[in-house]
Amino acid sequence: MGKVATPLILVNFKAYKEACGERAVALAKVCEKVTEDFGVEIAVAPQFFDLVKVREAVSIPVFSQHIDPVPKAGAFTGHVVAENLSELGIDGTVLNHSERKLSEEGVKKCIGIANSCGLVTVACADTPEEAERIAKFSPDFVAIEPPELIGTGVSVSRAKPEVVTRAVEKVKSVNESVRVLCGAGISSGEDVEKALELGAEGVLVASAVVKAEEPQKVLEEFAASAKKLRG
Repeated sequence: MGKVATPLILVNFKAYKEACGERAVALAKVCEKVTEDFGVEIAVAPQFFDLVKVREAVSIPVFSQHIDPVPKAGAFTGHVVAENLSELGIDGTVLNHSERKLSEEGVKKCIGIANSCGLVTVACADTPEEAERIAKFSPDFVAIEPPELIGTGVSVSRAKPEVVTRAVEKVKSVNESVRVLCGAGISSGEDVEKALELGAEGVLVASAVVKAEEPQKVLEEFAASAKKLRG
């Protein structure tokens, strides 16, 4: 799989009913349209059972919301296997989200397995210190997301800007090639702009897009802010 461009807007569909089944495909197509209109990379992370239909419907990057630390396809009932995702054309995976935490050893194993399968890795971290430890495992991205702000509409980039700058500093001190995303409460173009000004190379978003009455307008605002700073 190819690498994704930055600034990146990664939309996590979570398990919201607004992004399930045909609604997942419809939302992915909205993300694709905004990508085409603004020239800003938007990727989507649908629910597992929607991955194939979304992959077939759009050309933008499609991510899994999780993988399990199993080395290859085989007798692993109920597991999400990186090798299988790669064969299905999935581009990457989110790991260690606060709603699907792994042990530190599990994160390390999953990043190694995903890398070996050509999947782009976005590993979440609750704190700058966790981000620093995860960066040592060489993911493509670390997403800094204080869990107390997730889904609140209060963005970390505005409420706790020092968390973002400290995470960027710590990650880059370990591995310059690891890029940092900013998540938790991102809900406006201003939030996106602030995140990028603080050194992030994109945002990880969910409810602000998935549960919006007009997701396209929200994404257009995000993309316009990202495009302006990319300049």
